[in-house]
Amino acid sequence: MTVSAALPTIKSRVLVAGATGFIGQFVAKASLDSGRPTYVLVRPGLATCPSKAKVTKSLHDKGAIILHGLISDRENMEKILKDHEIDIVISAVGGGNVLDQLALVEAIKAVGTVKRFLPSEFGHDVVRADPVEPGLKMYKEKREIRRLIEEHSIPYTYICCNSIASWPYYDNKHPADVLPPLDHFKIYGDGTVKAYFVAGTDIGKFTMKIVDDVRTINKSVHFRPFTNFYNMNELASLWEKKIGRTLPRVTVTEHDLLTIAAENIIPESIVASFTHDIFIKGCQSNFSINGPDDVEVGTLYPDEAFRTLDECFNDFALKLKDNNKDVGSNVKARNFKTPKRQKHRGFLLAWSLREERHKYFVCDEKWFNNVVR
Repeated sequence: MTVSAALPTIKSRVLVAGATGFIGQFVAKASLDSGRPTYVLVRPGLATCPSKAKVTKSLHDKGAIILHGLISDRENMEKILKDHEIDIVISAVGGGNVLDQLALVEAIKAVGTVKRFLPSEFGHDVVRADPVEPGLKMYKEKREIRRLIEEHSIPYTYICCNSIASWPYYDNKHPADVLPPLDHFKIYGDGTVKAYFVAGTDIGKFTMKIVDDVRTINKSVHFRPFTNFYNMNELASLWEKKIGRTLPRVTVTEHDLLTIAAENIIPESIVASFTHDIFIKGCQSNFSINGPDDVEVGTLYPDEAFRTLDECFNDFALKLKDNNKDVGSNVKARNFKTPKRQKHRGFLLAWSLREERHKYFVCDEKWFNNVVR
C-alpha cells in the first residue's frame, strides 16, 4: 500500500559527519544537489590523506561549508550545532568510530534544536540482524547508539539500505571499490539466498528525501527494491552476460566464512561475518516490515526509480574497457612467484596456465584437486 505523500517543507540546514567515506560522499552530494545548506564535518589532519582531501575539495567546490572537529568532542559539537543552526544531523562515520556518536547524541540533546538525527547505520537493521563476531560487536555498538537516542527522545530515522550495488566480495572492506571477478566466482553456500542491492547514488537520493519527511520520524526506513533482489547465482549470470563468457564457480562454504570471521582480522573478518549473515542466514529478507516502526522506502516514493543492478554492472563493464581490458576474453592477471600450492587462510593459492602465462587466484582445495591438479 502506498503511503500518502508528505507536505513540502522548507530546506533544512544539514550537517554530515563522515562525508569523506564511501556512503557519506553520496549523502553529502545528494544534500548539495537538493539545494540544502550543507555543512561537512572534517576531522583535523584529514588533509594528510590525499583521497579524503580530494573528496573534501570536491564537496567544497560544490558549495559545502567545511567545518573542522570531532563528533566525540561534545563541547565543540554543541557550539557547531548552535552557531550554524543545524536542523538535520547525518552521521556516516565508519565502524571503528560508532561509539564516538555517544558524545554527538549528548550534544544534540543539550542543544535541543535539531529536528532529526540519522545515526551511522546505512546497512542492515542492526536490531534484527544477528551476525557472528566480530561483526556482532559493531551491531551491539550501533544498538547502544539507538538506545541513547530513544532515551533522550531525539527525533530520529534509521536508514536500513542493505547491500551496495556491486559484487559482494567477502574479503574486501568496500566491495563497490572493486570490479566483479574476471577469473572465477566465489559463491556463498548454495548461492540461492537473496539480498537487496542499492546504488550509492540512490542511498544519497532517498536519504535526502527522508530527512524532512514527517512520515519517517522515529522510523526504520528499509530499502527493498524488488528489481535488485538477487542471489549469488543470479549475480554471476548477470555479470557473465556483461563480459560475454562463462566463469567457473567456486563454493565458499558456511564453514569457510565462519573460519575467516573467527580469525578476527580487521576488516576482513568483519566483512566475512556480515557475508555469512547475508548469504547464509538471509538477514535482509527473513523478516517482515509491516510493523508500526518500519516503512519501506518504495511505499513513500513510488514514482522514484532505483538504479537497477543491471545498470550498475554496465558501469563496471565500461570501467574494464576504460582500463584497456578485454571484457569478452580471458583477462591477463599479474604474475606471482609463489609455490604451486600454498595454504592461505583456509584456501589454496593456485596456479593455472592460460595463454602461456601463469595466473594467480584463490580457490578452495576441492576445486583445486578436481580442476587444476
